[in-house]
Amino acid sequence: MQPFVPGAKRKPAHIPGGKLSRWSQLKIWWREIDRALLGLVLFLMAGGAIAVAAASPASADRLSTSSETLDPLYFFYRHLGWQAVALCILFSVSILSRENARRLGVVIAAAMLGLLFLVPFIGVEINGARRWIVIGMQFQPSEFLKPAFVIVVAWVLSWRMRDPNLPVLWIVTGLTGLIGALLMMQPNFGEAMLFAGVWGVMILLAGIPLKRLGIVMGGGLFLLTATYFLYDNARHRIDGFLGGGTAYDQVDLASRTLLAGGWTGAGYGLGLRKMSLPEAHTDYIFSVIGEEFGLIVCGFVVLLYLTIILRVLMRLVDEEDLFALLAGTGLVALLGGQAFINILVNLQLFPSKGMTLPLISYGGSSTMAIALTVGLLIAITRRNPYLKTTTRGLGDLLGIGQGGAMKTPEARVTREIHQ
Repeated sequence: MQPFVPGAKRKPAHIPGGKLSRWSQLKIWWREIDRALLGLVLFLMAGGAIAVAAASPASADRLSTSSETLDPLYFFYRHLGWQAVALCILFSVSILSRENARRLGVVIAAAMLGLLFLVPFIGVEINGARRWIVIGMQFQPSEFLKPAFVIVVAWVLSWRMRDPNLPVLWIVTGLTGLIGALLMMQPNFGEAMLFAGVWGVMILLAGIPLKRLGIVMGGGLFLLTATYFLYDNARHRIDGFLGGGTAYDQVDLASRTLLAGGWTGAGYGLGLRKMSLPEAHTDYIFSVIGEEFGLIVCGFVVLLYLTIILRVLMRLVDEEDLFALLAGTGLVALLGGQAFINILVNLQLFPSKGMTLPLISYGGSSTMAIALTVGLLIAITRRNPYLKTTTRGLGDLLGIGQGGAMKTPEARVTREIHQ
């Protein structure tokens, strides 16, 4: 009798030409991705569809004219279409390997940076700002540049592992300054600050020498101060915020709408203040959530964003690949930073920035850009669940990693693979 071997009769995966079948690739993808993170993202997107349905009547009524009356759920139906496209982008990008995700990010960064140079000349002006460009469809190059920028900065900073003498700090600082200058020309001060904030998080995590870091931070503080005195758009936004708003200011209207529903909300479709709120389906959708569903639901939304951030950071805590560590942290900082800037604006705790609420707000190009960000994040954080790292990662340095439990020299040398 032949000895029993578990799985011996199982047919091997079909590998034509030395490549895994599509079904095998999908099974590997499902095993390696952070399914909890994917579930949180899909849950927020579903909640976003409900929120857009609540805000759609206000925006449709505001944009209707005497010759054309928009359907109350006009933006909701369009949002469902954009979400379908966004899900295709999210899953298509998330199935990429880290190397291919890096290549995609570099290509998108080069293309969007080139378009960003063209925006002042051929861009479309809306509400006094020239940020959009039309190539088949109308979109903001800066929206797609944000996740690609994170990938490029992480890639350049990871060069230090091969040669510590490379001037990676000055390369990424110069790139950030160039993008900031192009955004200020639109004008788009809010996104320029978001790029700078993500850049700051990543260079802090990259272990840049404190002396060089202090010089760069000092220069950044000087430029920010100079911006207030030399850049009218930023000065007017900051002065309006510090001086207090009036009953007709967008931020003040958003704050009043947010608090109008109390703890439990007025109920779906019963909000009244939202009807006078501009951009209710995009920039100020958090206020609509507060009026119709209550402050408790708003707190739950904030908790979901915090959970996403903590989930990604905990997954990266034992990451030994510097590029993956920097890219994953930068992408979640981008996602969380944009979300909390939007929320703080709605709470009248931050000057108006014109940023959407990621995964919730209505949007065309912005929804697809957020899907690209999440897809890259899932691809970067993919990990073989059966492989235990034996090298020291960030978690080991903090005393909370898996490697910290390996006390003996033999345990640190042995690589355990459980299949």
